[in-house]
Amino acid sequence: MQRRAVIGNDLTEGHVTKQLLRFAMPFMLSNGLQALYSMVDMVIVGNYVGSGGLSAVNIASNLIMLITTLCMGFSMSGQVYIAQLVGNGRRDRLNATIGTMFTTIMALALIMTLVGLAFRGGLLRLMNTPPEAWDGAMDYMRICSGGIVFIYGYNMVSATLRGMGDSKHPLLFIFIASVINIVLDIWFVWGWNMGVAGAAYATVIGQAVSFLWALCFLYRRRDAFGFDFRLSSFRVDRAVLKLLTKLGVPFALQMSAINISMLFVNALINAYGGVFASAAFGVSCKVQQIPDIMSRSIGMATSGMAGQNLGAKKFDRAVRTVHVALMMTTGIWLVFGAVYLLWPEGIFRIFNNEAPVLALAGICAFTAVISYPAHAVMSPCNSFVQVVGDAKFSLIVAILDGFVARISLSYLFGVVLGMDLFGFFLGYNLATYVTGIPSGVYFFSGCWKKRKMLVDETPPSAA
Repeated sequence: MQRRAVIGNDLTEGHVTKQLLRFAMPFMLSNGLQALYSMVDMVIVGNYVGSGGLSAVNIASNLIMLITTLCMGFSMSGQVYIAQLVGNGRRDRLNATIGTMFTTIMALALIMTLVGLAFRGGLLRLMNTPPEAWDGAMDYMRICSGGIVFIYGYNMVSATLRGMGDSKHPLLFIFIASVINIVLDIWFVWGWNMGVAGAAYATVIGQAVSFLWALCFLYRRRDAFGFDFRLSSFRVDRAVLKLLTKLGVPFALQMSAINISMLFVNALINAYGGVFASAAFGVSCKVQQIPDIMSRSIGMATSGMAGQNLGAKKFDRAVRTVHVALMMTTGIWLVFGAVYLLWPEGIFRIFNNEAPVLALAGICAFTAVISYPAHAVMSPCNSFVQVVGDAKFSLIVAILDGFVARISLSYLFGVVLGMDLFGFFLGYNLATYVTGIPSGVYFFSGCWKKRKMLVDETPPSAA
């Protein structure tokens, strides 16, 4: 009998290092493209609008990121479950899982659109948004809140494909978004002088085209995808929803805790340092995206590959996957750390030439590099914790990181000890160890072996 073509790959066989690299490379390219158009926003706005525009994009984009955490949480839970289903050979359950995931995430997108539009002013006031950045930040929030459904949709489709072992098609979709975003950024901000609003429109239009293209692509290949797109298939399966919620809510709270801590530190910096410090913090966060993208991409590949192997009960291969990933991420953070320490001002100058912003480049680089060893451990080990399905552990660590360590350390060093901006940057980065160390201990101790896999918890009604 001829085997039916399917979207995805079997990651339970073959050379671990070669397969992880092949699987991770499209993630690196897609995440790199996604970060590229985010950086293009900052570069174009920073050079054509100034520090006020940089501050506006930094503050508003962080708030939009907070709004998207619900999507990211449920998408991650769907990816974890789908990876284990594929590894366990239970593709017959994909239709109910994907349909429930799609409907739930689109409903959340509509709710969060209303939240973003209704509360954007209050959120920006909580952030101590500088007067120079206020109008731009309001425009960015309004436009991007209106496009939340496309941002949610793209992340939902990509997470589904990652769980199935497909990293190439998400690369295609984000490539489309990136090209459109970069072209429209130049056109709207520089050509039409639309300022921060132009950058927001470029982002939303790029995401919208990417998401709609992805839906058309998957519909045409629905037999291989594992979802038939019939109206009845979008009905929410209660058993699957319960499982997705069990994982998705803690994952979303975990991401929210980290984002809220970033917003808190950003608010402190805005209050104490003004628009130039706000702009420098925004540039620093964008610069750190470069190694983070590569590390996070390896983490995504680790999640999909380890998830399939855990589903297939190949535990030694899953562990080997994490070991290889750790070697890769360590090399990435070492190389970038050396470059950042040697040329901080040159890197900052790409985004903005104003002297007060450049003066903070050295401080940003030094405090950031201190956290790099924790980052190297965090991405592969966190990905493994998530794919095991231990959302409670992830949530506890995230609360300790975001609400306890990151906020309290920033306040301690910056306010209590009077170290001002240096203290805020230092405390924010040192808190990374509160996530990195527990995740590493969790993985290397082997305590995860006592957990039941998600596919073993699935009730018959989810089939």
